[in-house]
Amino acid sequence: MDLAQLKQNRNALFWSLHVLGWSGYGVSQYVGALLYGKPVSYVQYIAVAATAGCILTMPMRYICRWLWMKQPVVTFAGSLAAAWATACVLRVIMNWFYHRYVEPEWPMMHWHEYLSGALSSTYLIMCWVGLYFGVRYYELLQSQRIATLQATSLAQEAQLKMLRYQLNPHFLFNTLNAISTLILDNRNSTANNAVTGLSEFLRYTLDQDPMKKVTVAQEMDALNLYLNIEKMRFGERLRLVYAIEDAASAMLVPSLLIQPLIENAIKYAVSPREPGGQIRIGAHVTGGMLQLEVADDGPGMIDATRLANGRGVGIRNTRERLQVLYGERGTVAVTNTDPGLRVSLTFPAERATTPA
Repeated sequence: MDLAQLKQNRNALFWSLHVLGWSGYGVSQYVGALLYGKPVSYVQYIAVAATAGCILTMPMRYICRWLWMKQPVVTFAGSLAAAWATACVLRVIMNWFYHRYVEPEWPMMHWHEYLSGALSSTYLIMCWVGLYFGVRYYELLQSQRIATLQATSLAQEAQLKMLRYQLNPHFLFNTLNAISTLILDNRNSTANNAVTGLSEFLRYTLDQDPMKKVTVAQEMDALNLYLNIEKMRFGERLRLVYAIEDAASAMLVPSLLIQPLIENAIKYAVSPREPGGQIRIGAHVTGGMLQLEVADDGPGMIDATRLANGRGVGIRNTRERLQVLYGERGTVAVTNTDPGLRVSLTFPAERATTPA
């Protein structure tokens, strides 16, 4: 049985520690006997004391288990009483053996001599009790810590799923408006293709686990499903430029992380302008950090810090997802580029592992 299995088996763990503790007591007493030049019979006395202590404290496990559930005052008083009673029995055995086999020339004259040293043995057994309660308390703290971590993990997972699913109705609202516009313009064939593209994109979003990260290359493939819909809508007015470094393509990102950023760029930099606009999508790795960028050549913003501080569903959603996943190491930067606006996402680079 290895250490991990021993920790899982409470009975085996207790008996191992119990025997090990009394063995350690016996060894320490034996070393002291050697230093003081005690006779062989004294070594036998030590063996009897350690064995008797090991056997007599076995019931203490069940007494302490019962006392564990009581009020602190009852626990302390009960532990002290049980330790003293056990110590008295232990000293009777030890004193009888000592005067019978170690120093038979000094027989005991009174019955209370059998209890000689009961106080020191009480201290010893109270140490045993303290260790027992200490281990129990440590286990309680560990179980509470695990429960807290599990609760935190579940809360984080629920928050991430909520943030991720929040994108679907937001995106769906904008896309359906676009398709409605195509139908009103009698561009029925294009509208039909857009509906087909929308169904493919929604199928991807529903099949994709919100907790699962994808590579940058896979993220670009998914974004193309969305961008193909927008290309049907805007045609040549929507110009796309990709600047994805090879090193960044294998890095992991939360799925559809930059889709709302591209959606914002189309909404503010392409849709309202007659000639349309250009959107640049970039990804590169610097100093162990992955940086994703979405930049446009639109009018920009008078106060870009309003976006950086979370105004708008897309930016706020993206910022919150990064904070949940990466804490302070996940940042969103919004800057005017004259012309245009650039949104940069920076978070720790995590390379995808290639399955064997």
